[in-house]
Amino acid sequence: MEGATRVLLVEDDRTIGDVLRSTLSESGYDVRWETSGSGALDAAGSGPVDLALLDLGLPDLDGVDVCRRVRAMRPEAIIVILTARTSEMDVVLGLEAGADDYLTKPVRIAELLARVRAHLRRSGQTGGAPSLEIGDLGIDVGSRRVTVAGTEVALRTKEFDLLARLAREPDAAVSRDVLMADVWDEHWHGPTKTLDVHVAAVRKRLSGFPGRRVPVITTLRGYGFRLELPGTET
Repeated sequence: MEGATRVLLVEDDRTIGDVLRSTLSESGYDVRWETSGSGALDAAGSGPVDLALLDLGLPDLDGVDVCRRVRAMRPEAIIVILTARTSEMDVVLGLEAGADDYLTKPVRIAELLARVRAHLRRSGQTGGAPSLEIGDLGIDVGSRRVTVAGTEVALRTKEFDLLARLAREPDAAVSRDVLMADVWDEHWHGPTKTLDVHVAAVRKRLSGFPGRRVPVITTLRGYGFRLELPGTET
């Protein structure tokens, strides 16, 4: 994954770690997952780290100390603490140890990704936000620009997020639940009519380019949607 933002994920809970690694990888980040403080320090010492997502409740070392030592080794890295510790003093200690942000569990995945993107944007790093191309459609995730054969297509915020999510897995069936979780909120339990509205809006905005190879959003009745170039259906 050359050129991608390097994320050091430090999380000893296998279930949470699996979700975070999968989510970050699907978002284009180059993720190295460590489950201990010593592993985190080895990783930070062995290669560049653009962003560290750090749990504090580690089995061998205290996360605050790990944060402080990672900061010393990688002063340029962004450090985001993600922990179950919620007291004001814990927040203060974490930030004073060198963290740039402090989030408490359970965290909403969409919010976490938004914070990661915001930190990277402010630091001038966009390597984890790849450019995607499908036919004549181009999606620059870093600048949040969509073009068709060089012509820019104006999309609203969630329309862009929806199209980018589908484009990360072209030709793959993506369920409604996954789309709602990734684009809106992992804890969304309400009606998903908003998804249909946004799909319709994206279809309309991509429909004005006759003669161009523009992917379409195919409805998979009872399941979800798939982004594909016309004529590539199997």
